[in-house]
This record gives sequence, structure tokens and C-alpha cells, in this order.
Amino acid sequence: MLTLITTVKLVVEIALLALLGQWVLGLIAGPRKDSNLFYQLLQQVGRPFVLLVGVLPPRFVLQRHHPLVAFLMLGFVWALVTVAKISHCLSVGVQLCR
Repeated sequence: MLTLITTVKLVVEIALLALLGQWVLGLIAGPRKDSNLFYQLLQQVGRPFVLLVGVLPPRFVLQRHHPLVAFLMLGFVWALVTVAKISHCLSVGVQLCR
């Protein structure tokens, strides 16, 4: 169970950092961000989560806000998985979670 929780937490953390890095690099690169190789790489890492958000929220959420909604939803999932990991580690013993 701990392996599953840790794996989900890791995937969510990678997606969160990719979306955050994409946003920061977009601020730095400005309008030329689409031609930046690293921006495109981060965009590919975060794309599955942004596309998933395209299906979930109501239609009045603009498409340009989908990365922000994906980031917020991933942050919520990260918090839930962190609480689940803490709860699991407390129930089986902290020594077994190392």
C-alpha cells in the first residue's frame, strides 16, 4: 500500500513541478515561449493532466485557464495523498515507512 501511495505522490509532484516550471519559463521567455525547447518539454509532461482537466470542469472555464485548474487540482490530490501517507504510516508504524 505504501508503494502505491508513494508512486501516486511522485507522479503528482512531477506534474506539479512541470506545470510550475512551465509557468515560470513562460514568464521569462515571454511571447517567444512556444519556440523554447524546455518550455515544450515541460508542456509535454503536463499535457495529460491539462487534457484531463479539459473534460472535468464546467464549460464556462476558459481553455487558457486549464493549466491553472490542473495545477490546483493536482495540488489538492497531492494534499490528499500526503494525508493518506501520514495516516498509513501512523497505522503501521513509522519504522515500517522508512
